[in-house]
Amino acid sequence: MQKLGLTQALQQKLSPQQIQFIKLLQVPTAELDARIEEELEQNPALEEGREELPEENINQEEDFERESHDEENEAYDDEINVEDYIRDDDISGYKMQGDGPGNEEEREMPLASSATLTDLLLTQLGFLKLDERQHLIGEQIIGSIDSDGYLRRELENIVNDFAFSLNVETNEEEVEEILFKIQNFDPPGIAARDLRECLLLQLEKKTVSTPASENAIKILNGPFDEFTKKHYDKIQKKLDLNEEDLKEAIAVITKLNPKPGGISAEYAKNQYVIPDFILTNNNGKLEVSLNSRNAPELRVSRSYREMFDSYDKSSKTDKKLKEAVTFVKQKLDAAKWFIDAIKQRQLTLLRTMNSIVEFQYEFFLDGDESKLKPMILKDIANDIEMDISTISRVANSKSIQTEFGVYLLKYFFSEGIATESGEDVSSREVKHILKGLIEAENKKKPFSDEKLEKLLKEKGYSIARRTVAKYREQLNIPVARLRKEL
Repeated sequence: MQKLGLTQALQQKLSPQQIQFIKLLQVPTAELDARIEEELEQNPALEEGREELPEENINQEEDFERESHDEENEAYDDEINVEDYIRDDDISGYKMQGDGPGNEEEREMPLASSATLTDLLLTQLGFLKLDERQHLIGEQIIGSIDSDGYLRRELENIVNDFAFSLNVETNEEEVEEILFKIQNFDPPGIAARDLRECLLLQLEKKTVSTPASENAIKILNGPFDEFTKKHYDKIQKKLDLNEEDLKEAIAVITKLNPKPGGISAEYAKNQYVIPDFILTNNNGKLEVSLNSRNAPELRVSRSYREMFDSYDKSSKTDKKLKEAVTFVKQKLDAAKWFIDAIKQRQLTLLRTMNSIVEFQYEFFLDGDESKLKPMILKDIANDIEMDISTISRVANSKSIQTEFGVYLLKYFFSEGIATESGEDVSSREVKHILKGLIEAENKKKPFSDEKLEKLLKEKGYSIARRTVAKYREQLNIPVARLRKEL
């Protein structure tokens, strides 16, 4: 027999407005424009522009502005005779950017367009005298090349791609024949299947052959594993080279490009970073301001409000009219929620950034990394009485422009490490010292992690060897064996 029971449970659910705010909070400034544009397209009740004031307020504001303007002009006329500065010379052709009438629209500076790696390779493919079938194979190979310029997809899989996707039968020999043609394209080393082949392709393309380049080819074709592990003594014995010849050959190899597809990477580097905050130092007083793109001028459509008022006052019996009223109300509410979410986003961003600046005040004065204090998300969350997840959303995708560079906010968060004196220092400070020790080491006998641990302890930083290894890896510094030089 079934029994009916009653249970009570508490559940915490986010409202649609809270979800919208959370999504907007984690959007960086560079993407905010697109998000606002999307909302403007979806909601006709949302418009760009300042919120319209009632007519009485507008008249009062205009009167105040007119009086202020008249007073300014009178004071200006008393001090300066404007006619002294008026010339008949026509110098309008020598205007600086921003000169001209005030009502002229601001023009955004577009980014220069750049061809992708695939575009460059396809252009070169078009210069080869290939039939339709060979051209199709070439396109398939180029489409399989990774962003760093390597072809890591097996030729057998490319053959299968043709069979299953294009219903074209081919074989590895035919695909490899086209691949060899593509490997002659620029940039040198493109479409290589591994690092050895990439370096060899670049050396073979050199027009002038020297003893050093010939020895470099011997190293790549022979003891390449020993080269990658920097076992130079074994290479000398295998190839019967003296130390000077080996040094010259290695110098040739190290000048080659291990990532020939770096054209697209270089283009990505040239993209502008748009900071979310701007920090200014006014005679020792630090002031944080939001990037103006974080404060768009949005308003609720006046025509939609008037439409809702007229619908609301009319008869409620008409079904279609009721549906129209419901639709207009939904759009008006959505527009208000979005504007409120944008304002709340601005407030949260400023509160968080001001707290970070206050915490790391000494660092922001001159940019000295050694002045960074240990700081975790919880410190800022407690200071501004917000949830840690909110601080995390702000820190993970935002950046600040200072007088000494642009920094991601997560850069300022680090763990604390106790020194021998009992003082807490930032892990970033320890990394800075570790990097300095490695840069100053003798490259013929680089420091091991154990030796670096001892050197740090001598400086008062008591950390374990595994922590040294972790920090070294975070700094993208290889182990001692791979740092060795002749």
